[in-house]
Amino acid sequence: MATFCVVVLAPVLVIATYLVLGPLDQGASSQALRMILLADFVYAMLVAALVLQRIVALIAARRAKSAGSRLHLRLTGVFAILALIPTVSVAIFAALTVNIGLEGWFSDRVRQVVGSSLEAAEAYQEEHRRDLTLDLSALATHIDQSRRGAFFMTDGDVRIVLAQGQAQIQRGLKEAYVIDGTGQIRARGERSYLFDFEQPSVEVLQAASDEGVQVIEDWANNEFRAIVRLSEFVDRYLYISREVDGALLGLLDDTKQTAQFYQQLESERGRVLFEFGLIYLGFAVILILASIWLGLQFAERLSRPVGRLTGAAQRVGAGDLDVRVLEEEGDDEIAMLGRYFNQMTRQLKAQRATLLENTEQIEKRRRLFDSVLSSVTSGVVGLDDEGRVTFVNRSAERLLDWDEDRATLALSVAVPEFAALFERLKADGLETVQEEVKVTRNGRLENLLVRMATRAGEDGATEGYVVAFDDVSDLVAAQRMAAWGDVARRIAHEIKNPLTPIQLSAERIKRKFSRHLDADNADSLAQLTEVIVRQTNDLRRIVDEFSKFARMPEPERRSENLVKLVQDAVVLQQAGQPDVRIVADLPAEEILADLDATMISQALTNLIKNAGEAIETYRQKQDDLDHLGQIRVGMVQDGRGALIRISDNGIGLPEDRARLFEPYVTTRSEGTGLGLPIVKKIIEEHGGTLLLDDAEPFEEGAHCGAMAVIRLGLSAPEGQGQNDKDDSAATAAAE
Repeated sequence: MATFCVVVLAPVLVIATYLVLGPLDQGASSQALRMILLADFVYAMLVAALVLQRIVALIAARRAKSAGSRLHLRLTGVFAILALIPTVSVAIFAALTVNIGLEGWFSDRVRQVVGSSLEAAEAYQEEHRRDLTLDLSALATHIDQSRRGAFFMTDGDVRIVLAQGQAQIQRGLKEAYVIDGTGQIRARGERSYLFDFEQPSVEVLQAASDEGVQVIEDWANNEFRAIVRLSEFVDRYLYISREVDGALLGLLDDTKQTAQFYQQLESERGRVLFEFGLIYLGFAVILILASIWLGLQFAERLSRPVGRLTGAAQRVGAGDLDVRVLEEEGDDEIAMLGRYFNQMTRQLKAQRATLLENTEQIEKRRRLFDSVLSSVTSGVVGLDDEGRVTFVNRSAERLLDWDEDRATLALSVAVPEFAALFERLKADGLETVQEEVKVTRNGRLENLLVRMATRAGEDGATEGYVVAFDDVSDLVAAQRMAAWGDVARRIAHEIKNPLTPIQLSAERIKRKFSRHLDADNADSLAQLTEVIVRQTNDLRRIVDEFSKFARMPEPERRSENLVKLVQDAVVLQQAGQPDVRIVADLPAEEILADLDATMISQALTNLIKNAGEAIETYRQKQDDLDHLGQIRVGMVQDGRGALIRISDNGIGLPEDRARLFEPYVTTRSEGTGLGLPIVKKIIEEHGGTLLLDDAEPFEEGAHCGAMAVIRLGLSAPEGQGQNDKDDSAATAAAE
């Protein structure tokens, strides 16, 4: 029923459109024509959408080579051709007919008549403008000549001269005024009254001053007005008017509008022809679409069973195994095909359910495996049997500073430091190997404990390899610090005790034997004993440093202003390093922390002093004595802690920067190597941390210096501290 209504509606709309356009002669702007054209457009879009939907389905079925699709396309094509040939022919014939009619409207004779009328009207207008301009120029010349002949002229004199000149104009003027730059009347001629005065605008006055004569066409009052500046006067303008025939001026406007409308129609003749042709073509499209829709419906009734099977097969291909087709009555091939298809989908659904259950179990195990590997701190890298990387966990990406581009490379290319150990694993046929490997990433030297193992399949063949590694840099550093602490204690005990007897013996030898020797030998003895005493003092100083490192005193904690401690250390080093610019960026308010002020001041002073020495080392190695050394000291409060940064633009940090905290490791020839270890122990004794990192360049294109980052805990607020005490007292009372 719906198909029948859609098809019948097409000729009904065609007849209605013809009646509106033809016999009724409503015109293109009538409401009825607009409504019927809107209905035609909506109908064409509706049928086109329905036809396009069916054609898309037909093309998809044809590409899938489904049964019945070829017959469906052939029937649709026949209906389309039967409707296309007569409708297109009628549209072409109608367009030619309209074109012949338009040729008569735009003949040369009509075009010549319209042009002559426009020229006559423009000539009348131009004549009045020219006469008015000549009169204005003559009267202005008369007034200017009178002004040149008189030594002084008042506005009354100007009025007399204006009336005389106005009487000499043959064609006669309606009004004549002399006005100033603001448009105010200074003198009036004959028959020039105030109630008839039309004050010119500021723009007209400015144009008359800059460009000369200005003509104003006032068609509403049937007059032309003109204005010009009087050259012999200061701020005076001659302003006149003349009556014209308003009817002729109105006729001029009508003539211009008629000529413009005719030219517009002539220029849009092609568009009009195109619009009429488009309307007729729209009729053809409506008929064609209706015919195609009828053909599609007829073809569908023939190929519906095959189409249902095609749609069901597509849904099965998309994964919908719950689809069922309508089983036709009878024993023909199509009916049997529907029953077999439903049986097949039931079997596929049961098999897919079993497969999904197995896949879900495998996926759970895989997620558990990935979760374990992602959460461990050790780096894990999976390799295939050829040594190419197949899996990398997060810890491995972090420790090796990997990106995704290395995920498919060979291990020897991705991590060259592991290549030797991996080759040994393969060459010796071992199941596992382990070795400590040093790796440099981003300017940092890390100690990795690497373990490699072979991964074998069920048949015993090698399927791949597993590489696991941990960062043991902190462990190695801790072991070295412990060993150095033991060494320092032994040095303090074994070496410091004999130093005092040695020094006393040297001084006693000098006093006892120098008086028994001649002058030369006595001087030699004095020099030698002074060398012994000096070297003994140097050894005692070194032993004292080791003693401080080995037996760091317990901090005597008090609530101190950390900002003031940093500021004092900066002021001290500013005085001690005048050739280095030291800048401090510190908070204005107090930041309180429980600490030993002496020890923290020693640590801060040592770090700023090291920064200055790094700048001096850079100057010496780069042979750049003019290098502007800078040290920047900053401090911010980070939650319940304080963050202190000391940056410089000196020589920077070596790759193996972790060893700088070991005793007797220094980059300077005259250093003892105990400053940073002592500073680190002081910070750690206060529950803080000390890190060394690359500093940001102070200037664009400059090199990277070093930066020491200290984090210290702050004092608890008074209210919180009192609450903690109250809680402790309550707990003790409860116990």
